[in-house]
Amino acid sequence: MGSVRKVKYKAVPVRETLIEMKDISELIIDLAYSSALMNNRSLAEEVMQLEERVDDLVYVLNMNLMLSARDKDDAKALSAVQRVATLTNAISDAAADLARLVLQGVKLHPVAKEVFERTEEHLDHSLVAESSALVGKSVDELHLARRVGADIIALKRSEHWHLNPGKEIIMPEDMIVARGTKEGLEALLKVAKGEAEVLE
Repeated sequence: MGSVRKVKYKAVPVRETLIEMKDISELIIDLAYSSALMNNRSLAEEVMQLEERVDDLVYVLNMNLMLSARDKDDAKALSAVQRVATLTNAISDAAADLARLVLQGVKLHPVAKEVFERTEEHLDHSLVAESSALVGKSVDELHLARRVGADIIALKRSEHWHLNPGKEIIMPEDMIVARGTKEGLEALLKVAKGEAEVLE
């Protein structure tokens, strides 16, 4: 039996919690799919960490919903919000199940891998090198989608995720998660690693 983690309750607006859960659920699906496609353990581990974050958010959300209900009408209205949270949690659990297969060494069937690789969009990640031309720039000012056909969809700094980053300034040792064409991703990740000086 696994150990039970303690989650500290804090009062957070329900809307803010739901938005974060939605953003994480979108990212976690992409990461889980890519971890299986590339048999990438580090992406699978990120999925597991994000799944824990969703679990924490569900706990905080449920506490805030219970504290918000003043009567049966409130409880009825808030039950719909709780249902959305439950379904979002189910998505993150399914993504974690897929990532767990990668961590256990189960590989994607070659036929499935071939089908997935034919998709136009791919996803990959990289740590940002200190020498990278991305350092000191915001995601918005880089105009990556237009320039290279790939864009940064998430940025992780220490243990904190920035989902759909825009104004965030890219720093050394940030982990970026990018989505785009295969060629666009290759160009972006070369610059992120400091292997190329400019985006082509």
